[in-house]
Amino acid sequence: QVQLVESGGGLVQAGGSLTLSCAASGTPFSSGSMGWFRQAPGKEREFVAAISRSGGYRSYANFVKGRFTISRDNAKDTVVLQMLSLKPEDTAVYYCAARAIDYSSNPGEYDYWGRGTQVTVSS
Repeated sequence: QVQLVESGGGLVQAGGSLTLSCAASGTPFSSGSMGWFRQAPGKEREFVAAISRSGGYRSYANFVKGRFTISRDNAKDTVVLQMLSLKPEDTAVYYCAARAIDYSSNPGEYDYWGRGTQVTVSS
């Protein structure tokens, strides 16, 4: 059983930055791919970024390309989402997710989820 705990959310002005972290425990972290998703009020959960087991492959939603960077440290069992040039429309609860095989942009294909961390970007 994988347990995921997100941290690093908060309130930031437009144009600012935040770094989210996800700490994993329970099974060998390096054996699974990881993803970040977000959900704004009244909207469906959407894909933000994903990273392969080795960290060698990354995928991003078009709306975050060039602004967000996903990375992982398998020695520390963490995955990080660095967010730059934040916009009010980035406001959402951000979730970390894990799956046993290749990374995916489909939230339904992830096996484990954290409880989320709130990111609020003021204009």
